[in-house]
Formats: sequence, structure tokens, C-alpha cells
Amino acid sequence: MKNFHQRDEHDTDTRKSETKRNKNMKRLGGGGLSLQTFANLKSKNSHYNPAVIKKQKEFYKNAKHVSKFRKSLKQQNSHEKDEMKMQSFHEEDETGESSSKVANKGKSHKRIGVEEVYKQTREEMEKARREREEAFQAKKQAKEEAESRRKAAKGKMMRKTRHGQPVMKYRIEHLLESIKKSAENDGKNHMTSSC
Repeated sequence: MKNFHQRDEHDTDTRKSETKRNKNMKRLGGGGLSLQTFANLKSKNSHYNPAVIKKQKEFYKNAKHVSKFRKSLKQQNSHEKDEMKMQSFHEEDETGESSSKVANKGKSHKRIGVEEVYKQTREEMEKARREREEAFQAKKQAKEEAESRRKAAKGKMMRKTRHGQPVMKYRIEHLLESIKKSAENDGKNHMTSSC
């Protein structure tokens, strides 16, 4: 009898644990993933990632530029080889030199040509940079001069008498200057429109 009773207790314990496990699985949203399934899901790259897409686009763009560059180099090299062959053929006929010496001369000219092109582009870039810098300095200087004039005018316009009234002398001078400038501008406009 004892044996039967113990077996009955064991069954109830396992049933309780199973029901608890089932409740937990329902509460957590079903059974957990196996390790293999989890690894497979992590290895798949099925979600949208804009950073990766941007890198891929940039990579393809760079590859396209590199291939275009290589094609242009090939065309230049083939064109230069054709010219070299023609030169060597003509020079060999005239002077009797071997074609290998002429080919070596052509390569040195090519190298010098590339260096000259590099120097020329470098000088152009340097010149453009200097011009930009000069324009920037001129603009900065004009800005500083205008600011100093404004400060001086502001100082004069803000002056007061002992009684707290504004000094009219500077205000009238300012008005007179502005009238003269507008008259000059009108005179110039009339002259350009009449011509």
C-alpha cells in the first residue's frame, strides 16, 4: 500500500510541474527557441539596415569610378603605344637606331609628362586657393571697416547733453550725409538711364 501511495504522490508532483511549465510557456509566448534555431535566425540578415545599404551603394559607386579610370588608362596606354611604334618605325628608318632605345625614351617622356601635368594641376589648385584666401581677407577687412564706422556713428548718435537730451549736431550731420548719398545715387541713376 505504501508503494502505491508514493507512486500517486510522484504523479501529482509531475503533473503540478507540467502544469506550471505549461502556464509559464503560455505566459511567455510559447516554447523557447532551440539553440540551433536561434543561431540560424541570427545569421540571416533579413531585416532592413540603411547603413549597410549606404555602404554597399558607396562601394559600387567607387568600383564604377575605378573601372572607368582603369579603362581610360588602358586607352591612353594603347594610344601611346601606337604612337611609340609609329615613332620608332620612322626613327629606325631615318637613323637606324634599335626600337628598344626609342621605347625607353618614350617612357621617360611619358613620366615627365605626368609629372608636368601633376605640377600644373598643383599650381592651379594653389592659385585658386590663394585667390579664395585673398577674397576672404578683402571681405573680412571691408566688414571690419564697416563695423568700426558703425561703432563710431553709434557713439556719436548716443551722446547726450547734461540734461539727458540727445546732441542734435551729430544727428543732423548724419541726416545730411545720408541725403548727399541718396542725391549722388539718384544723379548716377539719371545719368545711366538717359544714356
